[in-house]
Amino acid sequence: MDFSGNVRPLSMERIATESSSMSFINEAVEAIRKQVGDGKVLLALSGGVDSSVVAALLIKAIGKNLVCVHVNHGLLRKGEPEQVVQVFRHEMDANLIYVDAVDRFLDKLAGVSDPEQKRKIIGAEFIRVFEEEARKLDGIGFLAQGTIYPDILESDGVKAHHNVGGLPDDLKFKLVEPLKFLYKDEVRVVGKALGLPDNMVYRQPFPGPGLGVRCLGAITRDRLECVRESDAILREEFAANGLEGKVWQYFTIVPDFKSVGVRDGKRSFEYPVIIRAVNTKDAMTATVEDIPFNLLSHITDRILKEVKGVNRVCYDMTPKPVGTIEWE
Repeated sequence: MDFSGNVRPLSMERIATESSSMSFINEAVEAIRKQVGDGKVLLALSGGVDSSVVAALLIKAIGKNLVCVHVNHGLLRKGEPEQVVQVFRHEMDANLIYVDAVDRFLDKLAGVSDPEQKRKIIGAEFIRVFEEEARKLDGIGFLAQGTIYPDILESDGVKAHHNVGGLPDDLKFKLVEPLKFLYKDEVRVVGKALGLPDNMVYRQPFPGPGLGVRCLGAITRDRLECVRESDAILREEFAANGLEGKVWQYFTIVPDFKSVGVRDGKRSFEYPVIIRAVNTKDAMTATVEDIPFNLLSHITDRILKEVKGVNRVCYDMTPKPVGTIEWE
């Protein structure tokens, strides 16, 4: 397998079965070893599908010569940083550096309400943190990235999908992109064959800025926790009721205003939680999932009882168009 160029080889078969995925894995491992030799490779491991599969593939190919850096910016879903550490450090024996940058990111985002500005701050700060970690390490000659084929098609060969693409040129890393000719469904098949857990391999789409664009307006720690906790309840209930894998994307949103309610016989001013659940084939259009009313009622009851600071739950009935999938 040759990773040079940006055109998927015509001879490359679709990866849809265990046998075809193992064939790809064996060829990719050989290609990685040929490219890297005894060199060391650095990878920003977010815990998303692409970076996780790249990590598992590189661990198989070069073991401890892969250095994974997981930056916890405080905008991940509940349990995700812990899962990254458990799977890669404890189960796959990866050379993993965990960076707790929660306060650093949230301090930078304090008072910033414009969605695009939030995105820029999150992306730029991630690059700074990752660069700082990279400069602490000796002997790193390569940078691995979870580039997949749609990234190349959409960016005309310019990799802009992953934040680490903005690292300074003086680091002089050579790129390792073993998934660059795969589509997302093929990446998942390979990840499954590499032994990654299903809830990592089949993780639903998640925006680069994470929960930062689901905590609407200026991010506050209390509303961020409302998003994280309500989202965890929604995902747990969808999994328990057969909707995991059936619904393309589902999540909660907490806006930056409060509404009046009644709690313990007294007036309360607390946040609303908005549930979003949509189906789509190409993300260009989307339909709203018809969730059974009794399940919605159960989810609402759990959120109101278990999530501090919430007194109202709403369900977003807006298709795309006119609404977008995300709110910011």
